[in-house]
Amino acid sequence: MKLIFFSTIFSLLFLCNLKAQNKIENKEKESTWNLFKSDANLIFGGVKNAYTKPLKWKKDDWLTFGAVAAGTSLLYIYDEQTSEFFVNQESKAPQMLKEIGWYYGSPQNFFMISAGIYGYGLFAKNEKFRHTGVLIISSAIATGFIQTISKNAFGRARPSQNVGSRKYKFMSKESGYHSFPSGHSILSFTASHAIAKQFENLWVKGGIYAVGLIAPVSRLWAGAHWLTDVTLGMVLSVVIVDGVDNFLTSQKKTVKEKTISWNFKAGYKTVGLVGTF
Repeated sequence: MKLIFFSTIFSLLFLCNLKAQNKIENKEKESTWNLFKSDANLIFGGVKNAYTKPLKWKKDDWLTFGAVAAGTSLLYIYDEQTSEFFVNQESKAPQMLKEIGWYYGSPQNFFMISAGIYGYGLFAKNEKFRHTGVLIISSAIATGFIQTISKNAFGRARPSQNVGSRKYKFMSKESGYHSFPSGHSILSFTASHAIAKQFENLWVKGGIYAVGLIAPVSRLWAGAHWLTDVTLGMVLSVVIVDGVDNFLTSQKKTVKEKTISWNFKAGYKTVGLVGTF
């Protein structure tokens, strides 16, 4: 019941706010099936772009990567101290925030929200909602695969295991050694960042990002992840969402480019060229 209630409330808030500023860009009456096929291709292209984009990184991109790596290394030193601090705050944390953090970051709730956004956009032929839905789904698939591989490959112990932040069981199948990265943080921030990008109002953006931060913080309270787990999860979400969004925007511009077809016309006292576009 809580899962359905939270999903419904969040979806309604998003619908009300986004609908107020949305303008349907595509006036052509395309069939729902054709739109779905087009979106499926965009999702595949978005995921592919997320994995191949690093091959095209330039100097500035690598400098940003280096800065993130350096910052993460610094946080890594203090993982145990920060974890102790957050765990000690768990008893004082509002129960409502803990529940929101759990439900918003859980896979089933995440896909209910993303499916609701995309489904509305598809059947209402609402360009803004379709774009947002495709962006969330593409980014979630890309980050989800990276998350699954990383959790198993690194096998990092969770704080709740009480063995320290530097204990690893590579290729472990134990859930207690699936700390890196935080799945809840990735899903919640992927959705929040993708949705926030659709608004220009800073207060609205701030509210959406605040909701996205609840899940990462709640996982720290619960002793389920280290600070570096949730931080890198959010950074990964931002990088993937931005990359996919740029790809989708470029594809949209390519499709919308109009070409002019010139034809020679000759008639009674008339000779000329007619451009059709």
